[in-house]
Amino acid sequence: MNQVIPAPVSVTPDRHGGEFRLTPDTVIRVDRGAKRVGEYLADLLRPATGYRLPVTDDRHGDSAISLDLGKVDPRLGDEGYTLDVDRRGVEIKARTAKGLFNGVQSLRQLLPARIESRSVARGPWTVPAGRIVDQPRFAHRGAMLDVARHFFSPEEVKRYIDQISMYKINTLHLHLADDQGWRIEIKSWPRLATYGGSTEVGGGPGGYYTQEQYRDLVAYAAERQITVIPEIDMPGHTNAALASYAELNCDGVAPPLYTGTEVGFSSLCIDKEITYRFVGDVLRELAALTPGEYLHLGGDEAHVTTEPDYIKFFQRVLPMAEDLGKKVAGWHDLLKASPLTSALPQYWGTTDSNQLVTDAVARGNKVLLSPANKSYLDMKYDENTPLGLSWAGYIEVDTAYGWDPGSYLQGVPESAVLGVEAPLWSETLEISDHIEFMAFPRLPAIAELGWSPWSTHDWESFRTRLAAQAPRWTELGIDFYRSPQIDWPA
Repeated sequence: MNQVIPAPVSVTPDRHGGEFRLTPDTVIRVDRGAKRVGEYLADLLRPATGYRLPVTDDRHGDSAISLDLGKVDPRLGDEGYTLDVDRRGVEIKARTAKGLFNGVQSLRQLLPARIESRSVARGPWTVPAGRIVDQPRFAHRGAMLDVARHFFSPEEVKRYIDQISMYKINTLHLHLADDQGWRIEIKSWPRLATYGGSTEVGGGPGGYYTQEQYRDLVAYAAERQITVIPEIDMPGHTNAALASYAELNCDGVAPPLYTGTEVGFSSLCIDKEITYRFVGDVLRELAALTPGEYLHLGGDEAHVTTEPDYIKFFQRVLPMAEDLGKKVAGWHDLLKASPLTSALPQYWGTTDSNQLVTDAVARGNKVLLSPANKSYLDMKYDENTPLGLSWAGYIEVDTAYGWDPGSYLQGVPESAVLGVEAPLWSETLEISDHIEFMAFPRLPAIAELGWSPWSTHDWESFRTRLAAQAPRWTELGIDFYRSPQIDWPA
């Protein structure tokens, strides 16, 4: 019972060493509000076991996995759960479906790795007896995927959603627009997608999501208790938009599409009224597609926008998002524009202090931590890594794991930290294998920092539990990096 990632708050193995065994007669019992989580669990377990595993509200008989919504310790909150296992069955209890889903991910890791097989495999399918009581340390536990530098199909994004959900990540931040590509259909400005989305880094064909495809991704994530935060970076990182519509440029001349990797050279025209009509239309359509509470407005690396113009721009744009009923998220550079205290700055620096962030926290803002030298999954592991960049340094697994979000930034108490996020930029990444090679095994490290209490933080324990994940990843076809820091099974 001690192999789960992220480490639970409390694990009490059965002192008699008992176990529960899945059989052809096992059923999945659910409360009315738990049916969807029950079906998700059945879909996970049926292929490898070959068992029917009916999802039912029938309370009779033994050999059941029960998903119960009801009264639990209030300290568990909406995402916590209890998981009890004895020889008669498994009971997961939570206040909400989110909590049950998190319990299901722990149960999944307690079963043999062969349970991940998509075809019938040999059992036995046993779960060690005992009790887990668990809830998250931070409310926001995120992963970011850059689909702008290289485009990833809806199927590839869904694959990543499935992978991050295994480790209780509850937010997917999609970086939907940059200099190299615009990836979301905006019906009022159609050339953004059809022209601005027609290329990518290196000059490939690019691509974009129709609004229907984006809605489907949002719904797919929601089934896995993940909220999507869309990002349209502005006023910089906007060459794809400027190339699509000449009138967005101060001189009225559209630049060529861009397929390189330099940053900081583009800017929306701050003094043109059409800029704000454009931004308003984009945010309006995106807000209508996005049930989550945040729209991410970027705001980083606007090197050719003067600071007065930057502030002027966001003083016009920030209220647009708020008028749509959305809270604003942005890279911490956005704090120069003094957004409302409801805004969420995302810290991406490489130092352990930042005056903009410290001052914002003093005003009442919460902060999301993504220090580039700790949590950027696109950084190389070492000088020999074939993919990735290294401007923030090399990030081996112990570096990704070896920091405390609750005390990382000077002047930022744990109470002001909403959570952590692991960004994955895609300048060098083109296919799912590339995503997986950079995310695994570091994503589970960031996930544990976001979920587990600091009292459980232990490198030796983590590297042992991480090694035990390898057969599971192999079954799932995840192309992970075999870090020399981990004693992987042969």
